Amino acid sequence: MQARIYGIKNALISHLCYNLLPIKEGGCIGGSLVDVQLEYRSKPYHPMHNVMKKTIFTGAGVAIVTPMREDGSIHYAELERLIEFQIANKTDAIIICGTTGESSTLVDEEHLEAIRFTIEKVNKRLPVIAGTGGNDTVHALNLCTEAANMGADALLTVTPYYNKTSQAGLIRHFTYLADRVSAPLILYNVPGRTGLNIKPETYAALAGHPNIVGIKEANGDIGALVKTMALCGDQLDVYSGNDDQITSFLSLGAKGVISVLSNVVPQAIHDCCQSFFSGDIVASRRLQMEYYPLFEALFSDVSPIPAKAAMQMMGFAVGECRMPLTTMSESGLAKLRECLTRYKLIAG
Repeated sequence: MQARIYGIKNALISHLCYNLLPIKEGGCIGGSLVDVQLEYRSKPYHPMHNVMKKTIFTGAGVAIVTPMREDGSIHYAELERLIEFQIANKTDAIIICGTTGESSTLVDEEHLEAIRFTIEKVNKRLPVIAGTGGNDTVHALNLCTEAANMGADALLTVTPYYNKTSQAGLIRHFTYLADRVSAPLILYNVPGRTGLNIKPETYAALAGHPNIVGIKEANGDIGALVKTMALCGDQLDVYSGNDDQITSFLSLGAKGVISVLSNVVPQAIHDCCQSFFSGDIVASRRLQMEYYPLFEALFSDVSPIPAKAAMQMMGFAVGECRMPLTTMSESGLAKLRECLTRYKLIAG
């Protein structure tokens, strides 16, 4: 009863924040002038409406890299190859143009083309989640709208970075997006990159929105995760954003992981999740620990630098990262090669 009362209280908080939210209309892809108008809603959303939310996926979704040619353009033929490799090795979802996909260095046209291409090639064989967040709410809405119209199954929206905002600002930002797009949102919290952390109480205030269905949590704070899940219950699906915390998240009721490791060992990360779901906790825990050294290797430099280097060693023509990311040192590459050899991912 107490939890129910708390949930109603947070729904009311969300409702009040919603009604006070100024609306910014207009804007277009590519950075053209934006006609901004401020107005207030006349038909407010009621967050206590009992709407059943659809789980986008369970298991291991790959935060797929964006392969690049030598001239820095996207290598679409290799992207198709990566997609087929992932599907053949039981990945449960593909997340395109996220952090691992170097979204911050993609201009709008290629960002959207990579999303469109991926949706077309996957062809509904598994969910495609498009990275469409940003630190300009109107611009993020444009990306969200375009990706939703292309048929993305969900949109991964990171917190505003650099300019950041307050917790009240997060509620406004995410509610603004969720109100205006047809595809469901998965919120992405990664304070190590953005400098901004979503608090459990803020998740609870947002959980009542029928179009906010999940979170990718990468703040590393298990205590905060416990509080978030206690406050939100089954209104938000949770995915680990850290490959070293998969079983920890699953033990608390998470639906899976959005994984960098899955670029290299998709079957193993899928099995780690599915073993847990089938009740074989020992096997899930064993896989988590077995692949921890590979996790360390893939995060031995700024991600996705080591992941792309590993994939090149494995024979995938993913190219180098765009600047400002650079290549690994020779000693770093040697250690990475040794690790991949130990896991029999490349020949010794």
